[in-house]
Order: sequence, then structure tokens, then C-alpha cells
Amino acid sequence: MANFYTDNNDLKFHLEHPLMKKIIALKENNYVDKDTYDYAPVDFEDALDSYNQVLEIVGDICGEIIAPNAESVDHEGPQVIDGRVKYARGTHENHQALSNAGLIGMSLPRKYGGLNFSMVPYVMAAELVSRADAGFANIWGLQDCAETLHEFASDEQKNDFLPRFNKGATAAMDLTEPDAGSDLQAVMLKASWDEKKSTWLLNGVKRFITNGDAEVSLVLARSEEGTSDGRGLSLFVYDKAHGGMTVRRIENKLGIKGSPTCELVFNNAPAQLVGDRKLGLIKYVMSLMNGARLGVGAQSVGIAEAAYREGLNYAKEREQFGKAIIHFPAVYELLTQMEMKVKASRSLLYETTRFVDVYKSYTHLSNERTLDKDERNELKNYQRLADVFTPLLKLFSSEYCNQVAYDSLQIHGGSGYMKDYPIERLYRDARITNIYEGTSQLQVVAAIRGVTTGAYLKQIREYELMNLHPELDYLRRDLIEMTHQYEKTVERVTEINAQEESNDYLDFHARRLVEMAGHIIMGYLLLNDTMRNDSFEKQAILFIKYGKSENQQRMHYIQNFELKELGMFKK
Repeated sequence: MANFYTDNNDLKFHLEHPLMKKIIALKENNYVDKDTYDYAPVDFEDALDSYNQVLEIVGDICGEIIAPNAESVDHEGPQVIDGRVKYARGTHENHQALSNAGLIGMSLPRKYGGLNFSMVPYVMAAELVSRADAGFANIWGLQDCAETLHEFASDEQKNDFLPRFNKGATAAMDLTEPDAGSDLQAVMLKASWDEKKSTWLLNGVKRFITNGDAEVSLVLARSEEGTSDGRGLSLFVYDKAHGGMTVRRIENKLGIKGSPTCELVFNNAPAQLVGDRKLGLIKYVMSLMNGARLGVGAQSVGIAEAAYREGLNYAKEREQFGKAIIHFPAVYELLTQMEMKVKASRSLLYETTRFVDVYKSYTHLSNERTLDKDERNELKNYQRLADVFTPLLKLFSSEYCNQVAYDSLQIHGGSGYMKDYPIERLYRDARITNIYEGTSQLQVVAAIRGVTTGAYLKQIREYELMNLHPELDYLRRDLIEMTHQYEKTVERVTEINAQEESNDYLDFHARRLVEMAGHIIMGYLLLNDTMRNDSFEKQAILFIKYGKSENQQRMHYIQNFELKELGMFKK
């Protein structure tokens, strides 16, 4: 019996992080639900046990149903029939299995049919599903739509929509358009108020919409006539049962083929305003996108885990020159670096998720009672951390995902290029992770604030203070040296940039600076993991050596780069 949770000890390790005690206490709000719901936990140990049991169920469904269906889903794919999407047989079977187990919308409060789980087990489940079939993860994960409704919708809307998710309702976020991809300020789908029908009506076209024919959709639309920027956009919730939207076509994609990417036509489709007008992009969609980027982080780690395992298994079985290829140093080195990148990505994924968990729990608590001064300060601190760690996570996890899939296919040699092996599908699926929900280049634009404001450096200094076994202190000294190099390099770039009339110099070196910070942060995270479990020591040593080398390259490039050379890169 394959179980994707129990066959990976790292997941339970991250689930038992010391901060989980605080996270669960906040999420359960002194365990008030225990008197109302017989399945609600009575204390921390009970809650953690529930998390473990549910993740075992998810792991079992992933190993026994979703993963075996992945190849047929990739081959069959979804279809458009009379303006509606029909899932592949395996996709329908996957969704039914998770719905029957009550695992849709698990992070929602119990009064809406959810399990009131914190974000950590929810993201962990997303990693498991992604390892089984990355395309299906987009359908199951709801792309944070349910959480966005929970956070910003009216009580009436919550009572209407949220209970549907536990019963299997699918969701989509309808943001991009033919002429508005990453530039969401250019969205032109029109929302107009109809006095006679007392409803908003949506008209226009959306493109590249993941799971576009979902039962519940969050739609970004222009509600203010005469506007052309983000201040004229509002967020709406659309119920497919009310009609007015048809699927024009499904895109023929390179990968994640089981996930329908749709072009949608709205024709007087009735919808409800979520929250306040004019805040659709600047408040609600920004929150929605952060959640979606956390989901892509989980998806990236899940694909990378699957690709690493495929490469490892093939290397053990494939013989050349009388021995398994895993015994050749060139192959063993590839596998070692792949494993290192998977573990580093996963540590960053759950560190980021914990930050999100704390600030979201405080946000929900603030709707029920007034937070005291210390709680308000903690909310602000964890929100700042989540804001700068989320793009860092999306950048590194998706890039490492692609690198691991690439190397795994390389280990397979010519066989990996054939459809006989799962790595061919995983390689194609990986490619979207550093493109959608904001390309790697856009993540750098978001993450550079963590460099210029000193947010990354401040958190690095916090990690620097961790208690360490004396025999590991040499690794901290390496990280301190890397931090000094990073700090001096940031100073150099910002000083030169200040002499210019634009931010071109900073923008040009932004990725190098963000990656330098990321290598230090992940090095500390793996070192901290080693303090809790010495099985991570090898990965910590390898990653810190790797990060040190990578940072030196970036530092030397910047030091030897002359301002006049910037013109060579301009068109």
C-alpha cells in the first residue's frame, strides 16, 4: 500500500515544529469548538493527532488513487462540450475520493463544514497531492479562493458559498485577460450594476483561467466607469449555477494537462460584490495571489519530490558497465544535489507557511475580539515576514523544482525522453511553476523589498542567535561570513543606485541580491532542522557550501560590474 505521507518522514518532522503549539492554540481559540463539535480537538496533542490522521488519509488517496491515475489523465485531459468542461475520468475519480473523505476546504471553520486546520497541514496536503499529480493539485487546492471568501466576504456570502466546498464544490480565480496577463491593472472585463435585477452583471473575456469552469469563481472586474488602472477594479463572486458564462476553449498546454486552462466568455453573468468597491486588486487579489503563490510553492516541492524519487529509483535499477549507475560519482552527485534542493525548498515552504498561519489566525481573532498590544505587534511582524518570504519561496521552490526535474530526466538518459517513464510528464509539469501566479522575474520585483528594507537581514540576524551544538558552530560562522558579504554587496548596489536618476542599477542586480539572501536563509533553516534532527546535517553542510559558492559568484559579478555596462543590456 503506497502512502505518500508515511513514506516521507520529513513531513511529520515539519508538522511537529515547535511553533505549531502557538499556531494551533491561535487557530483553535482556546479550543472553544470542543463543546459544539464532537470531532473538535480538546488540546494541542489531540489537534496534532487529528492533523496526522487526516494527512495519512490524504497520503493514502494520493498513493493509491491519484498517482496511479496521473498518466491516464495526462493522456486523456479535459474536454469542452457545449460550453462546459468535462474532466478526464481519472480527475473525476480523484476529486470524488477527496470529497468523500471530507478533505475539500479543510482549513475552513467547522461551522462551514471545514476541519478548521491551520495552513501547515493544508499546505502539506497540497504538497502530497502535487507529488501524485501536479495538474490535479490545481483543481483540489481551490487556489485559496475559499480562504479569500472566508476573510473578506459578507456573512451572508460565507453562509452561502463556504459550506459548498466541503461537499466538493470546485473554485477558480478569474483574473487574467487576453490583454492583461501579469499587468492586472489592465483588466477590462466590465461589471455593471443592474437596477431592475438588483445585481451586478459581468461582461467580457478572461483567458488562461485555471479550472475555469468551476462552481464558484472569484472574478476581477472593472466596476468604475472611466478608469483604466487598479483603482477601478473590484472583486466579485460568481456562481456557475446562475449562468451567463461559457467556456470558449481549453488551452493545449505543455504540462499539467489534467487541469483545464480556459478562455471564458461572460455575457450578463450575475455576480456579487466581495467587500468594498475599488479594492479588488490592491487588497483582495493581492491577498489571493499570496495564497496562490504559497500553493505553487507546495506544488513545486511536491513535483520535485516526485522527480527526485524517480531519478533515485531509476539510478538504483539501471545497470551500465556491470553496476547500477547510482555508483557512478557523476550520477550520485546529481542525486545528492537534487535531494539537497528538495529539502531546502521544503524547509522554506513550511517556514513561510508558519508565518502565514500566525498572522492569519490573529486576523481572524481580531474579528471576534480586540487584540492586545503584544498580539497586534505579533500580527504585524508575522505579516511582514509572510509578505517578504512568500515571493522568496515562490522564486526558489519553482526554480529548484525545474532543476530537479531536469536532472532527474538526465539521469534517465534517453529513456527519460520517452513517455514510458513518469519523469517525462513531471518534467513538463514542472515548467509552469516558475511562470504562473507571477513569473520568477515578478517574484524578484516583490522580494527585492525584503532586501532594501532590511527585512531579510533582520530575520537572518534572528536565525544567527539560534542555539547550536558546538560541533555545528563552524557552519554558523560560514553563514555569518555570507551575511557580511551580502550586507556589503547590498550597500554597494544601493549607494551606486542612489547616484542615478532611476532604479535601473538596483533592478538589474535585484535577482542576485534576492538569491544571496535566500541562500543564507535556507542555510539557517536547514541548520535549525539539524538541531531538531541530525538526519538533516548532511543537507545543511552541502547546502551551506553550495550557497557560499553561489553567493561568491554573485558578489564578484556585482563588484566587477561597471555602471557603463548597464547600457549593453538595454534595448
